[in-house]
Amino acid sequence: MAKSGKLSILRELWDFMKVRKKWWLGPIVIVLLLLGLLIVLTQGSALAPFIYTLF
Repeated sequence: MAKSGKLSILRELWDFMKVRKKWWLGPIVIVLLLLGLLIVLTQGSALAPFIYTLF
């Protein structure tokens, strides 16, 4: 159930961008997702201190 909730949010965001012609939001969302994924995957690793200096 939790997975379908996340997918529905992405679907609603896609529909919003398509209907409202807000295509400039796409790259922002992708970069935010990649940064979040990077933080989650490297948490507790040797790369963590280098990632935290970016913020």
